[in-house]
Amino acid sequence: MSTLTTTTMTSQNDNLNLHKLKLNPSTGSNIVTINVGGQIFQTTDQTLTLAGPKSLFSQLSELTHPGPHFIDRDPELFSILLSLLRTGNLPSKAKSHDLQDLIEESKFYKIESLLVNSLSNPSQFDPFNLHKTLILPLNSRDTASAVATTPFGTLLVSHGSKITSFDWSLRKKSTTLTQFTAIDSMLVISPNLVAAGATDFSGLQILDLEKKGFVLETLNCENVTKSGSTVQAIGSSNDMLFTSFESSRRNSNSIIVYDLKTFFPVTEIGHYEIFGADLDSAIPATKLKWVESYNVLMAAGSHSGPSGVSGNVKFWDIRSGNVVWEFKEKVDCFSDITVSDSLSSIFKVGVNSGEVFNADMRKLGSEGHDSWVCLGDNTKVGNVRKEGIGCKIEAHGNQVFCSKGFDIELWSEMVLGSSRKREEGLPERVFRKNLMGRVKDMEGPRVTTLTFGGNKMFVTRKDQQSVEVWQSSVRGFELQKWV
Repeated sequence: MSTLTTTTMTSQNDNLNLHKLKLNPSTGSNIVTINVGGQIFQTTDQTLTLAGPKSLFSQLSELTHPGPHFIDRDPELFSILLSLLRTGNLPSKAKSHDLQDLIEESKFYKIESLLVNSLSNPSQFDPFNLHKTLILPLNSRDTASAVATTPFGTLLVSHGSKITSFDWSLRKKSTTLTQFTAIDSMLVISPNLVAAGATDFSGLQILDLEKKGFVLETLNCENVTKSGSTVQAIGSSNDMLFTSFESSRRNSNSIIVYDLKTFFPVTEIGHYEIFGADLDSAIPATKLKWVESYNVLMAAGSHSGPSGVSGNVKFWDIRSGNVVWEFKEKVDCFSDITVSDSLSSIFKVGVNSGEVFNADMRKLGSEGHDSWVCLGDNTKVGNVRKEGIGCKIEAHGNQVFCSKGFDIELWSEMVLGSSRKREEGLPERVFRKNLMGRVKDMEGPRVTTLTFGGNKMFVTRKDQQSVEVWQSSVRGFELQKWV
């Protein structure tokens, strides 16, 4: 058992509670001396308190005796964690140690959150320096159908009837069996809770993964025919959960808003009971995105019919239940669509052209404004070959990522001089395309999902029972190949 002692006393408490020593009035220094496994370290009270009040480091800072205080642990790992405490980053010598050893040591000192912040902080995401660093096997014959993440990189992957969870370090994983045949929509609510739904299974389930997939709640949508409703899409804001439902008979659809903490229904928007050939109301929302700065919910869906693919994009004011903006997609409907809050823009990839389009949210509703601007080859808009089928588009930070077959494009806004203005008075917006990664990173089948968490991008491909991890170099440590 690891112990911690001082020159005058030893603590045998399992929780390593450190008892106060009498203050030596002759020493006013805030320097703390620590003996770790026979090696002497010196630091300051100020440095130790950076670890937080619950950490062992903080307890050391509260001791009134200058030491040395003995800790029976590995001095090399202690040196790395002390450097992390001082600078907020791992030193270069951390590369020579196994990540799992650092994780276990950080748990002992109760500073794992600092290690997570150093290795998976979203601010470290560098879109122009991403490359494939890791492949995570799913140990299943089923391919990934949905992927969900947390801000600091915890990863959940549904494949068949199972959900596999990877911790933030991507070193530990666990698999949970669910009641679904296949999960189509998934959202992480908390480290242990996940919302999951499918287009062939009635109701949205709130699963407790810590309790082996225990169904905490099942949320349903009632309709006139009293038939079950299946989940088409899931989204969330800081305090609300949004679920798009369609009746099993496909004659009604709706979006239900729930309280994210209690899962009680708050309101219902866009409820349509379909009679006859009303194609517009027959399209359920298959993508839900909350736009925080505008306080609106984007709900988008498309439908393939005899005349081609048509769709609609609606922005809902949740408080009033009204649509504030709406696009009716007829010419080059979206294969996929997303919204960027930080760029105040909507982006789609055309199902016919396969090109990326942009609509500036700051100008929506202005008279005579042409909503969609093609960022690629505008001559392809009239295509009927459906070059965009299967393409995915997602916004992350100030960049937009679009998959084209096995390839991934990165779109970023170019900042132009303030003198270049349009008639509306807003700066002219120009987006440029960059190709992602190295040539060998793109090898493989068509991309099926793009998801972001922490400082990483996660990619799945058709018929592959694995998830690719894309990451830029992290100071002091880079993910190694999964063993």
